[in-house]
Amino acid sequence: MAVVALFLQNIVLIYTWAIIIYILMSWFPGARESSFGQLLAGITEPYLEIFRRIIPPLGGLDLSPIIAIFALRLALGGLIQVFRMVGLL
Repeated sequence: MAVVALFLQNIVLIYTWAIIIYILMSWFPGARESSFGQLLAGITEPYLEIFRRIIPPLGGLDLSPIIAIFALRLALGGLIQVFRMVGLL
C-alpha cells in the first residue's frame, strides 16, 4: 500500500506544479492561448473554478490557486493519515 501512497504523492506534486506553471503563464502575453497553455487550462481550470466561486479576486489578485494547492495538500495529508490509521502504511 506504500506504493499507492507514493503514487498519490507524486500525482499531487505533478498537479501542484501544473497549477503553478499555469498561473505563471498568465504573466506572459499569449502563453495561455498556446497549445500547452490550453492543455494546462483543461487540466487545472475545473479544479481552480471550484475555489474561484468561493473566493473572489481581491483587487485583481486571484488567491484561489493558493487555496486550491493548500486544499490539495491537506487532502493528501488526510488521506495518508487515514491509510496509517487503518494500518495500510
